Amino acid sequence: MHIAKRVADMREPEILKYNPLIAEAEAAGKTVYNLSIGQPDLKTPDAFLKQAAAHKGDIHAYALPEGSPELRAAAAAYYTRWGYSFSPEDILVTGGGSEALMFALNTVCDPGERVLIPEPFYSVYKDLATALSIHIDGLKTDTANGFDLPDTRTIEAAITPETRAVLITHPGNPTGKVYTEAEIRRLTDICEKHDLFLLSDEVYREFRYDGTPFESPAFDSDAGENVVILDSISKRYSACGARIGFIASANKTLIKAAKKLCDMRLAVSSSDQAGAAALLSMGLGFFDDMLAEYARRRDIVDACLREIPGIVYQKPMGAFYYMVRLPVDDADAFMRFMLTEFDEDGETVLLAPAGDFYTDGITGKSEARLAYVLGEDKLRRALTLLKHGIAAYRETSPGA
Repeated sequence: MHIAKRVADMREPEILKYNPLIAEAEAAGKTVYNLSIGQPDLKTPDAFLKQAAAHKGDIHAYALPEGSPELRAAAAAYYTRWGYSFSPEDILVTGGGSEALMFALNTVCDPGERVLIPEPFYSVYKDLATALSIHIDGLKTDTANGFDLPDTRTIEAAITPETRAVLITHPGNPTGKVYTEAEIRRLTDICEKHDLFLLSDEVYREFRYDGTPFESPAFDSDAGENVVILDSISKRYSACGARIGFIASANKTLIKAAKKLCDMRLAVSSSDQAGAAALLSMGLGFFDDMLAEYARRRDIVDACLREIPGIVYQKPMGAFYYMVRLPVDDADAFMRFMLTEFDEDGETVLLAPAGDFYTDGITGKSEARLAYVLGEDKLRRALTLLKHGIAAYRETSPGA
């Protein structure tokens, strides 16, 4: 039987391919400290759990396709506190950030058209592009200079007649990069000049350290027609399973078009929407303790990485990831070694090899993403295992 090429060509995500090896290691009694995936370990706020559980009636009915009025109003109020100028009518509720990305890309690109993305980037972008039959052009950035954007001339040289949008993750996954006001202005100017959409994936908005300011392209009123904000409650509220995301834009034509995709899939869970509205009404003060905890973890990772010879990295200013260049020739081979051959007192660690975060499959071969989503004791132990694992791998494979 025929399988559509756009689906047949989709890859198995690099992170998921380790699941059988993790299962085998755990079945053999080994503890795996999994720093490969961004699953927060902090407790989901009671406000969500209570409100979602209380949302019941004789019939658990469909919500409105564009999202419940209560949640859209709560989202608009949340954005207003940040300095955005979105009304409830400017916001669509989606099934998590992934659906927001899919709907946005489906709305701005026809099959065969192109999106420009600074790389390394969130690997799911590639899968979404393949599923939609669109193409990604990578815009190279590097850990050595903190993943800063290249200059205007370099960015413009990467734009083709088929380019329809620039997509950024801000703050960055996997880089932890927080774009400066000058970098955001550069992108908005380029997108206005070339009549491109600027898609800003801002699911890590609250995760910024050392007083680093946040500048969204949506803050520039002159760029309003070009800017689309993609968002989710998953990371900031430790509510990944709720699957509540948003598309927000002052571009009425885009919102009207994207709503057709919401209409097609009917609705997002009404109980999860009720819980999400409660979260968004909590106020920005909620994030103080959360950010302090992640800042501690970031500093623990930084101190531990300094003890590993040959590793290259920049201390991230946002999100909860480190991109590290390991002193090995192949991060994938090293991770397999860690799961199948290495253990110390029955324990090992897993990072996410970074090859999946680039377009060419070659760049980033010795790099990996480290998610600091475990508590202090586990995180310190995981980094000790990484240090000892690198030494064991290099001893076992001298050429590596």
